[in-house]
Amino acid sequence: MAEAPHERGLIMQSRDSQLAMIQSNFVKDSIQKVHPQIQVDIHSGKTMGDRVLNVPLAKIGDKGLFTKELEEALLGKMADIAVHSLKDVPTKMTQGLVLGAILERHNPRDALVMRSDMRHLRLHSLPAGSVVGTSSVRRKAQLSHYFPHLQFQDVRGNLNTRLRKLEDSQNGYVALVLAVSGLERMNMHHHITEVLETTPERWFGYAVGQGALAVQNRDADADTIAYIQHLNHADTQRRCDAERALMKELEGGCHAPIAVETSVSGPSAAATDEATLTLTAAVYSLDGVQCVKDCISGPISTCESMGKELALILKQKGASEILHDTAVANAEAVKDHQKTVEAALKA
Repeated sequence: MAEAPHERGLIMQSRDSQLAMIQSNFVKDSIQKVHPQIQVDIHSGKTMGDRVLNVPLAKIGDKGLFTKELEEALLGKMADIAVHSLKDVPTKMTQGLVLGAILERHNPRDALVMRSDMRHLRLHSLPAGSVVGTSSVRRKAQLSHYFPHLQFQDVRGNLNTRLRKLEDSQNGYVALVLAVSGLERMNMHHHITEVLETTPERWFGYAVGQGALAVQNRDADADTIAYIQHLNHADTQRRCDAERALMKELEGGCHAPIAVETSVSGPSAAATDEATLTLTAAVYSLDGVQCVKDCISGPISTCESMGKELALILKQKGASEILHDTAVANAEAVKDHQKTVEAALKA
């Protein structure tokens, strides 16, 4: 067994939310299961995205809203690894850092959570004007595309806070749209009314990297990499590599209305490069009226080039214009909310 990479063991940086700590403790246990001699200490704190709760995420205007402070701890050598939800990690990696492992993906789908007195209804049966809560630009656009008669409004806070807001009828929400993976990790799967699966009538994609955890570290820290590399799940990594390559080529960013869906068929990618990867992606206008969508398949060994290829196809079909309009609208919204963000950070 290899010696510990540091005399003090490994220091893991995490956000301090309940879900983030559950995820970080899962990674800690997974490391110590293989390397029981390693002490892993978790340090936690708040990120900008945790501190600014009165402004929609897309209107805060900073990249890495849930990752920047964790990355600063790595670069300052205050931590050896950081645990992220992969969907929060920008596709342009901070210099000096790498993703040392991407863990096996949980269900990446979105879930509809109905208010307790409305659980007999489903998304397609909600009456016109019903208010559905989500702070995701992608979810708002995708759902507006299929359900233009519904209203989609922001709802911020941790998972428990959002669920409390839902149950208080004075807030006006009849339902929330949340990630299945987060609810399952929090042992709250009983709140799920409906999982938004693709059907012949409606295609429901999900966010790039949704459902996967990523462990980040300094690129020159070979000792630490050796202690986390067993965490990497090959199928998940390649699916997410394709998704992230697509987003990077589109220059969409974490808060762009881009949805993806990936699947692997044939032999497991963990054992062979002969498996087939299918990647579907769509770009929506903010109001959901416009949608550019396409799909490609190919050898999983070409996952990143497939992502870039599909992005180029979408650009040719008009995705660039849609994303440009989105960026302009977001920039104006960021300017409008600048003082509110500054006040929240000073509080």
